[in-house]
Amino acid sequence: MKRYIILLQLAVFLQPVLSQPQKPLTIDDLAKWNRITEKIISDDGELAGFVMEPWEGDPLIELHEIKKDKTITFRSASGIAFTADSKFLTFTIKPPLEETRILKLKKTKKEDMPLNMLGIYDISKMTTDTVRRLKSFKLPVKWSGWIAWQCEPVNTTEEKDKTTRKESEENGYHLCIRNLSEGTTDTIRFVTEYVLAQEAPVLLCSTTGDGKDLLPGVIMINLEKKIRNELFLKDAKYKQLSLSKKADQAAFLVSSGDKKDKTGNNWSLCYWNGSGKAIIVTEKGNPGIPAGWIINENCPLTFGEKSRRLFFGTSPEYKIKDTTVLDEERPDVDIWHYAEGKMHTVQVIDKDRDLERTYSAVYHDDLNRTVQLGNKDMPIVQLIDKGDAAKVLALSNVPYELEAMWESSPERYDMWLIDIVSGTPEKLKTNIRADIKPSPAGKYIYWYNYTDSSFYSFDIKAKKEYRLTNPGTIVCYNELNDVPNLAPPYPPAGWLKDDNAFLVYDRYDIWSLDPAAGRQPVNLTMNGRKSSVTYRLIDLDYDNEYIDPSEKQYLSAFNEVSKGSTFYRIDLRRPGNPELLTGGNYSPGTPVKARKADAVIFTKETFELFPDYEISDLSFSKSKRLTEANPQQKDFLWGNNPELLTWLSLDGKEIKGLLYKPAGFDPSKKYPMIVNFYEKSSDEMYRHRIPEPHRSTIDYHYYTSNGYLVFNPDVHYIEGYPGQSAYNCVMPGVMHLIGKGFVDEKHIGAQGHSWGGYQVAYLATRTDLFAAIESGAPVVNMYSAYGGIRWETGLNRSFQYEHEQSRIGATIWEAPHLYWENSPLFAIEKVTSPILIMANDKDGHVPWWQGIEFFVALRRLGKPSWLLNYTGEPHWPLKLPNKKDFQIRMSQFFGHYLKGEPMPRWMKEGVPATEKEFTLGY
Repeated sequence: MKRYIILLQLAVFLQPVLSQPQKPLTIDDLAKWNRITEKIISDDGELAGFVMEPWEGDPLIELHEIKKDKTITFRSASGIAFTADSKFLTFTIKPPLEETRILKLKKTKKEDMPLNMLGIYDISKMTTDTVRRLKSFKLPVKWSGWIAWQCEPVNTTEEKDKTTRKESEENGYHLCIRNLSEGTTDTIRFVTEYVLAQEAPVLLCSTTGDGKDLLPGVIMINLEKKIRNELFLKDAKYKQLSLSKKADQAAFLVSSGDKKDKTGNNWSLCYWNGSGKAIIVTEKGNPGIPAGWIINENCPLTFGEKSRRLFFGTSPEYKIKDTTVLDEERPDVDIWHYAEGKMHTVQVIDKDRDLERTYSAVYHDDLNRTVQLGNKDMPIVQLIDKGDAAKVLALSNVPYELEAMWESSPERYDMWLIDIVSGTPEKLKTNIRADIKPSPAGKYIYWYNYTDSSFYSFDIKAKKEYRLTNPGTIVCYNELNDVPNLAPPYPPAGWLKDDNAFLVYDRYDIWSLDPAAGRQPVNLTMNGRKSSVTYRLIDLDYDNEYIDPSEKQYLSAFNEVSKGSTFYRIDLRRPGNPELLTGGNYSPGTPVKARKADAVIFTKETFELFPDYEISDLSFSKSKRLTEANPQQKDFLWGNNPELLTWLSLDGKEIKGLLYKPAGFDPSKKYPMIVNFYEKSSDEMYRHRIPEPHRSTIDYHYYTSNGYLVFNPDVHYIEGYPGQSAYNCVMPGVMHLIGKGFVDEKHIGAQGHSWGGYQVAYLATRTDLFAAIESGAPVVNMYSAYGGIRWETGLNRSFQYEHEQSRIGATIWEAPHLYWENSPLFAIEKVTSPILIMANDKDGHVPWWQGIEFFVALRRLGKPSWLLNYTGEPHWPLKLPNKKDFQIRMSQFFGHYLKGEPMPRWMKEGVPATEKEFTLGY
């Protein structure tokens, strides 16, 4: 009896714990939500690693030993990698954020702050070795047994002999090389640069020497054979150390001038051909290097795959500034020229990159000859057959830079083939609007010509051009293109081995093309268009640029009707209906395959289901869940998967949209609703939308957890009338929902950012239905915006209106009425909704004065409005405190107008500039 009473009391005690009600999400909860930011699978498929990282907090590594069903975690760590033999896991351990925060509050000096550490976990021994004060480390991808790293030197206040060399950027840092199987570590002192070969256990490094036994120069070490070769000994500067895949060639740049020379005009190219010592093979003034040109230090060195060719970069000599004139004596002026190709604002943004621009050249070891390939008239050079072909492809958009200001993409190009031995160019095309590339095996050049919506090939050996498609046989262009521009292609699927066929997509199917146009195109998947299913190849072969038809290939498939997705298998050697493997009403992530096993890791997600990782073989018949990134989800009120809605726009089009309902939705009740949209989102029906304090949009989980409906309608655009198009599509959708009886029609809000911000601003001038609107980074005056600059890139904004997202399709002087009709500013007197604007003063996409024009007009008319400027932030806030603040204020704004919550102080009174540092006004 006593035992029964005790058990009864225990049950009563546990009951409140077991039946705790779910709670609504808060903004702080969003910040704690985990993402899976890294995922890897070992080459043998028996291990998987993931990094769980909250928006605010320290990352966590999970290591899964699949067969043992065992999970090991490492805190404050990321940057995961397995060794090629799957015996070790390496990662970077970061100082915990809270520890760093406390030290910052104590005004700890930067040099005294804790640094990252390297973690090396021995999987069989279950032990972790750590390396403190990590500066960098490198782990080979295709061979195993070693790891190399450098550490930051230890700070010391002790006075030492000033003649003692210290580690520094100029002197180099000590390089540690660990033999992982033996546990031994060798050190090379004062290393300035180091690289590992891709397919051989070889390390190449440069050192400034230790003034004793170690001489300055470049050293190559065969780690397996423990053979050390001093390739080049000289007290000089070294850059761009490079090894061929199998380490049978090496190359680097050496500065032949004064080590203190900062001009960059004195670099020489050194090459090692597999025996003896490295030698200088070319430098400025040598045959093959144009007069007045130099070896440029900014271009990586590349070896031919099988040939004895070394590709490097050259450029005109750097200009030397006149040091006899003070900066204060020179006028500081930018001169814009109407006829120059690249607009001056773009030149300013690109200045550093342009100063470091290089032009391709090649050194032929077998011919002992240097050949210049690229130049200012042919600046873009692409290698063919990994540098082994007799030609290289050269492109230039230089003659067409001026019209690119308003045309944007697709760019115009001239095209050449350049003989790799003589350097002689042969022009193939002039003024072609195309994406141009060489085929993997180097037999063809191929491109998609935007002007006639067709794919072409050029047989390099036969010197013949072939038209492979035309819109009458295969529609390779984006059928849903709705901007006033040439429709882009669906990206090609790839090439079969040895260039035997070229695979392209239409909207639904995969087609095989003969690159020599010797046969008709073949529809490999056959049933995609008929069943409204879009098939796309999954690339599971990470080592080859081609597709091997002798191996089964895997497809992802999206059903346009159900919005569900599936995986299929297909034999590309013959057409046929793909073999269904798995799928359903969810969105799967792209599988990641083990290099040497059939194991894959992948995700499944819905609005309710977080994209945790599962593991399976390539049949996908049985999968095992590995991760549970957010077990706390069960504690919160959670909306259900969205409902797919259909209605007619005001101009008679069928429109789709998604309705997200709050947790515990009851159709007999009325709910506040927020309308949030950009362009078209209905295909994302099964997107999870990971909770986060977003930089620019509402968090769907937060609002559905807090009792809101969220409606996301698609918009179908009419050229010249983007604002009216949004009205035509969105408003009937809203009225359709009001008609269902569960929407509180007096408490509907709208929210959008950038293009979405423009559209909700436009709606504010056309309807009084919305009780509140948040408009982020909106364009409200298309006249002033047309002539504006995107300061992040320096581009003029005219192309957006003439050919891209803004969809006017004409210039201001061709259609001034369209710019007027689509500008909310010129109908601002009609606005009745309270409006919250976000416009940041470093916005590089939308001029922030657009938000100011909006606010000033509303303020002038006495209409309730607020503007948030996150100072120093770009198009959207990037700093987490600012993102959280934006979400808090937007939540309070909608909470007041849509749910009757008290108005916060910042909305009642504002926050004066003198109070900014002392109060947030919440």
